[in-house]
Amino acid sequence: MLSSPILYSFSLLLSFSLIYHFSPQILPLQNPQNPLVDELDDLTLFKKALRPSKTISHLSTKNPTPKIAFLFLTNSDLSFAPLWERFFRGYSNLYNVYVHADPFSKVSNPDGVFKDQFIPGKKTERGSPSLISAEKRLLARALFDDPFNLYFVLVSQHCVPLHSFRYMYNTLFGHNILEAFTSQSRHQSFIEILSQDPNLPDRYNARGINIMLPEIPFEKFRVGSQFFALAKRHALLVLKDRKLWRKFRLPCLNIESCYPEEHYFPTLLSMKDPRGCSQYTLTNVNWTDCFDGHPHLYQAEEVSPNLVNRLRLSNSSYSYFFARKFAPDCLQPLMEIADDLRNLNLLFPCNFVVVNEAVLKVYKCQILFLLKESLNFVWTPCEWSGVE
Repeated sequence: MLSSPILYSFSLLLSFSLIYHFSPQILPLQNPQNPLVDELDDLTLFKKALRPSKTISHLSTKNPTPKIAFLFLTNSDLSFAPLWERFFRGYSNLYNVYVHADPFSKVSNPDGVFKDQFIPGKKTERGSPSLISAEKRLLARALFDDPFNLYFVLVSQHCVPLHSFRYMYNTLFGHNILEAFTSQSRHQSFIEILSQDPNLPDRYNARGINIMLPEIPFEKFRVGSQFFALAKRHALLVLKDRKLWRKFRLPCLNIESCYPEEHYFPTLLSMKDPRGCSQYTLTNVNWTDCFDGHPHLYQAEEVSPNLVNRLRLSNSSYSYFFARKFAPDCLQPLMEIADDLRNLNLLFPCNFVVVNEAVLKVYKCQILFLLKESLNFVWTPCEWSGVE
């Protein structure tokens, strides 16, 4: 007969085994992702996206029209889905939508243009390369899904459009559809690329002193907005990259200075094709009262036509297309003014600000003229002092 100490030891060992076996079912792991498995999954997806296009997937159309791929990166519900529905209305053959949602956030799948457009997602966290991986998955899925996706626009659940879809589409592609395909090598990517920032040294060394060498010397390190509009050739370039990614995927030692998603894309494109990039973003973000790394969050009482018009203003060649960050309760006031702003865009594709309730002062205006000598559209500048 077994002695008591041996019996107790056996019982204790059996208890540990049972706890180890059943604990994942009783207490689910907080982060059961496997970085190596995720990396291999991503590489498989990237290889598919980089293959020459022979067929078009079931999610796309066979109409040879250049399209904009809208890439939604989110970890919460798409509160502005109704606003985006209105934005996309009537242009179903000119865009595709793809959504990457953190599977641990339990994001609901809305109807309409977002229905069944969620791609297989992985966990995303601030201060880690997981956001870069998510953005690359969106690019890969859009490239693989439809060869007619020629621009890839990254937005978040807190972004709202500031112009009509037609305005944005014509700005990116012009009015000659055939030329949009044949001139892809000249398509410009709209991404912010900054070389002068007081935080660059700390961010460069966030993974350790000189860890980024030799692939990325400090003088090549760049910073910029996370949100971009990439031309197709640059989207392909991102998926082909392995050299810089080996550095950016390393974990940060200084979490407070770790923002990989604000550095990887600007640094890569600045090193590979600086002249092919605008150096500025099309997404307006208000950093005047930022908190804990987050920009100003607009509330419902701040929303007005005047705010939307101010958010369009840019010091660059184009006005801003999008703005963030908006609280969910901004949806209703934005919906109320959306139709008016859309109609004004169709009449006057330009920037304007409200002077008072009766008069709009229009400036930087460009009116479209149809030349009688040809069927080509050209833009000519003009000035408007006021519109009743």
